[in-house]
Amino acid sequence: MILTVHVKPGARKDSIVWIDEDTLKVSVTAPPEKGKANEAVIDLLAEELGIAKSTIELIRGGTARIKQFRI
Repeated sequence: MILTVHVKPGARKDSIVWIDEDTLKVSVTAPPEKGKANEAVIDLLAEELGIAKSTIELIRGGTARIKQFRI
């Protein structure tokens, strides 16, 4: 399964809003430096989906706001 994620780093609070079944908007408080925001997104996705963080892989958009994750 591939999820498309619109990321907003440096937000006031962490949140997830589902747009449709495979697209979502994620706001994280982590800054967009040295992969901190990407790690925060993975943590939130794992918590939201109830799966291990190791099963989530960033496949596209490492430095972009629009990312794709393989679950």
